Amino acid sequence: MSADGPIHVREVMTPEVRTIGRTATVREAVAIMREARVSSLVVERRDEADEFGLLVVTDIAREVIGMDRSSDRVNVYEVMTKPVLTLPAEMDIKYAVRLLTRFQLTRALVLDNERRPVGIVTLRDMVLRHIGDEPQE
Repeated sequence: MSADGPIHVREVMTPEVRTIGRTATVREAVAIMREARVSSLVVERRDEADEFGLLVVTDIAREVIGMDRSSDRVNVYEVMTKPVLTLPAEMDIKYAVRLLTRFQLTRALVLDNERRPVGIVTLRDMVLRHIGDEPQE
């Protein structure tokens, strides 16, 4: 914990959320990733009752390249992770780290109180911030 209290997920997340439709091709997804210089995309919900998905480069590596499938013929919904672990923006990062490590994940989608995506947070973001805020002995 920092001297000023807990560090919240909102303080360390990357606020730019790049999204893609579930029926887009993997080639289209990679083009967006390349242009935005990101390694993951949030997959949009079909409706308010649906959950968000997440497409990460490791999904593409494992399910498309590793299986020798065409990126033009594979849709995002075929390789994405869904549902994705979501965290409230106001959660203390020590609890967020516990959740991610418990499920062996490296990133999570950050939602506001209305369940709208407001960012992506990674273990790396949280560890570097937490250790950086610890008092030195």
